[in-house]
Amino acid sequence: MKNLFFLFLSFLCIHPVLVAQQNKILQDSLQINRFIEGNLVKPAGAVNPPLVIFIQGSGQTDRNGNQGPLKSDYAKKIAYQLAENKIASFRFDKRSLKVKELKLDTILFDDFVTDVSQILSYFKKEGNFSKLIVAGHSQGSLIGMLAAKANADAFISLAGPGNSIDHILVEQLTAQFPQFENDLKESFKELKKAGATENYPKLFQSIFHPQNQAFLANWMQYDPVQEISKLEIPVLIVQGTRDLQVKEEQAKMLHQAAAGSKLVLLEDMNHVFREIREEEKNLNLASYSNPEKPLHPELIPVLSDFIKNLEIK
Repeated sequence: MKNLFFLFLSFLCIHPVLVAQQNKILQDSLQINRFIEGNLVKPAGAVNPPLVIFIQGSGQTDRNGNQGPLKSDYAKKIAYQLAENKIASFRFDKRSLKVKELKLDTILFDDFVTDVSQILSYFKKEGNFSKLIVAGHSQGSLIGMLAAKANADAFISLAGPGNSIDHILVEQLTAQFPQFENDLKESFKELKKAGATENYPKLFQSIFHPQNQAFLANWMQYDPVQEISKLEIPVLIVQGTRDLQVKEEQAKMLHQAAAGSKLVLLEDMNHVFREIREEEKNLNLASYSNPEKPLHPELIPVLSDFIKNLEIK
């Protein structure tokens, strides 16, 4: 599915691999099925801790939150620091990483939802965790909303868009090419209705490549505002004010739609959960490839407090 995501830029077996950080953390390599492989991180000695299922953003993103040359390890860092707070987590490679390996002709957006639903079912059946919390980052936020309706005890949106993908793409593309706004709106309208289109500005041929259209058409069927409004579980919405890809207004849209949700705006946090102060804002993109830079100092406390309050209720 080449070029699809550039703009957003087991039931079978368990292979234990022990990783210790001051003897506090256990990490297992876990394969749930042929599509789902990841790492289960647990606080050592904890009995039935809560479990966070972390869903990555768009593109060929691995379990650590890395994509191609962009290696910030944000998901791995979150997993380890949650474990230090007595919270387990499972993070996994996106199915899009396995296209060649599994010889997949196509991937639909619904396939990502299916993967998370199967992860939830697996851990629900296993019964070793007190709560199952779905946490979706960026594109993963919408995936998480859809999957969380079954078996999840809570949902966390991390830098999740409030608009549907067609609106987001039109906005991003017309910011650079305003003369194509009406043409793009018509192209996406036809794609959403018919599942395919041949009427689009040729400048954007890579986006409307036949290999991408089925995925986009499927993705466009879902409006995040409508989907989050359907959840009847506790919802936390976290958004950074220094995010270059998702703005605060998007988080506010989700918050307004989700009755009883909690919205946290973290000052100076960017899209990969790093603190970028005003004097270093020119280093925002560089942080996407800097695994040594620590997470925003307020992120883990916010996540931990929300999850631990679920345990109390």
